[in-house]
Amino acid sequence: MTTKIEFTKMHGAGNDYIYVNTLRFPINKPEELAIAWSRPHTGIGSDGLVLIGHSDKADFSMRIFNADGSEAMMCGNASRCIGKYVYEYGLTQKTTVTLDTLSGIKILNLHLKDNHVDSVTVDMGEPADEPVNLFGQGPEVMREQPITADDRTFLATAVSMGNPHLVIFVEQVADIDLTYYGPLLERHPLFPNRINVEFAQVLEDGSIRMRVWERGSGITQACGTGACATAVAACLTGRKGRRSDILMDGGRLSITWDIATSHILMTGPATKVFDGTIEIEE
Repeated sequence: MTTKIEFTKMHGAGNDYIYVNTLRFPINKPEELAIAWSRPHTGIGSDGLVLIGHSDKADFSMRIFNADGSEAMMCGNASRCIGKYVYEYGLTQKTTVTLDTLSGIKILNLHLKDNHVDSVTVDMGEPADEPVNLFGQGPEVMREQPITADDRTFLATAVSMGNPHLVIFVEQVADIDLTYYGPLLERHPLFPNRINVEFAQVLEDGSIRMRVWERGSGITQACGTGACATAVAACLTGRKGRRSDILMDGGRLSITWDIATSHILMTGPATKVFDGTIEIEE
């Protein structure tokens, strides 16, 4: 028996996912569907699958599955797109929406233009150190510590934004072979659960150019939590203050580390690409 599933493809700064409203279309085996649907030639093509659902603790819930079928804790770009989806598809009339994720409740503030969601600010909560067993003596803070991947040693800072990130500042981010060093660092022995990897460069105008290798997805056009982690790492290492513009392959995000709450506020676009219907075998 086949079942028809309606979906919407959306992207936040180029980070594209397939969105399904599970209140209407329940999904079984999302891990398998994320793999099949994410394939660019035989599927829909995306960085993964996002399920919008019910929550007893918030307005909506989000589950996100990477292109390899692994489940992610959080995605900033996807959360902005959910804000646009639930408002424009009439699931809510609120312009402040709460979202239940595996890394806690996130608050989405929707910015409207002509009654459409033009951009979204997400309260990403407080950043934290991502504990790393650097010297074999238990979890420690990793801040500008050396890490070796094959023939190169980088200075890296580990930051948690609900999911783990390794941020490396370099002189010329365009010179980094991300397809080579990304997977080596993602699966480095220091990170038994793997890690997201960001290479970043502070530009002359003060903005930060960032490229990302996402755990479970590989190179993506943007990463919201990665942009937040990069802004935090820049502040912690004295490269920037509490506000940064992060320029990624797919677009720009504005990140503020609020001094009063210690929360990270991420503002950026959310864009619908197209609606579609796909059949699955039950």
